Amino acid sequence: MTALLPLSRPSGRPWLASRLLAFVVIAALHAGASAQAPAADGSRDRQYWAETLYRIAAPVILNLANGSLRANMPVEVPPGHDDAFFRRVTHLEAVGRTMAGVAPWLALPDDDTAEGRLRQQLRSAFLKGIANGVNPAHPDYLNFRTEKQPIVDAAYLAQAFMRAPKALWEPLDKTTKRRLIDEFKALRSRTGAYNNWLLFAGINEAFLLSVGEQADPVRIEFAKRKMAEWYVGDGWYSDGPKFSMDYYNSYVIHSMLVDFLDILVAHGMAERAEHQAAVQRLVRYAEFIERLIAPDGSYPAFGRSITYRTGAFQALAHAALMEKLPAHVAPAQVRGALTAVMRRMFDGCANFDAKGWLVLGFCGHQPGVADVYTSTGSLYMATLGFLALGLPADNRFWTDPPADWTARQAWTGQPLHKDYKVEY
Repeated sequence: MTALLPLSRPSGRPWLASRLLAFVVIAALHAGASAQAPAADGSRDRQYWAETLYRIAAPVILNLANGSLRANMPVEVPPGHDDAFFRRVTHLEAVGRTMAGVAPWLALPDDDTAEGRLRQQLRSAFLKGIANGVNPAHPDYLNFRTEKQPIVDAAYLAQAFMRAPKALWEPLDKTTKRRLIDEFKALRSRTGAYNNWLLFAGINEAFLLSVGEQADPVRIEFAKRKMAEWYVGDGWYSDGPKFSMDYYNSYVIHSMLVDFLDILVAHGMAERAEHQAAVQRLVRYAEFIERLIAPDGSYPAFGRSITYRTGAFQALAHAALMEKLPAHVAPAQVRGALTAVMRRMFDGCANFDAKGWLVLGFCGHQPGVADVYTSTGSLYMATLGFLALGLPADNRFWTDPPADWTARQAWTGQPLHKDYKVEY
């Protein structure tokens, strides 16, 4: 393993050290992979997932730690839109969304492998960086206080803390914890859209509940009841009163609802049956999106927010992380399917700029597909497709031999599990 560079260097250009670090670590991982015989398990896939997630997340986390996020992160906005609004919200977007995806991985115990060193470095950098992010005197102070958009991205940061409390919340100093709590409470001065935004407001309150603070029961109950009301059947929720065909069931609804209800059950604010139903629905939806992955790793680019890229597979990765995949969906086929998507998306498309930041688009730089609410920070929802990296390397998700996913089975004449519908 090539020695890791320090987080900053005397040159006064810590961002350069971060880019060099990413280069040497990824080169080391590639070298290790190329030296091995063809894998009979998923070890090569895991190396690729770790390498790719690090590539996406490192610019955000390391720059926040170095106090250079605002200075170095580009703020690309939809064509025809001024960037003034986005500059007020995009940095919290980048941090919250990145951390929601990397949290299960960073929660794994330290070890002396190349991957373990990457985890340790990112975890340490986040703990330093979030202290910067909630310090009002710091140049990288993150905006929780104005605009509606922070309701959304605080919710993803809340998920990160809820997914990895021992790794990401408990080690924080008292001042940083108090500042974070105050920032979350400040979100109560605003409301958002009448759709999945209710869930964002609810999970922000659930996070406060999880760290021993008084939560707003109205926001919690309203989110819980409306999401139950908006379930339309067979694993699908409507995003608000009217159904829209897109990936928001995966970007937001299923995973956030499961995490939300998990906290509520622990605090006597929801029934265990409610959580179990949410998990069942997530698993059913995950079956659908596994079937959307084509034999070549492509998938349909439909609906709002396709710039979130691999975030479209959060529900599938989450089902794998919880080890709740149906008996007829093998962990190895999910691993293979998601690896194929990642390779198609991040190797086959020019989705990074010259300095390693994600660019507006789906496959490459396609700013015309960006929604009016999308900017550079929004794109880091892509990390959510990597949740299964939180499974340890000795889990069968990684140790089972390769297996074809449903589309490959279907288009090569293999035995195929017949689809069905559910009543729950």
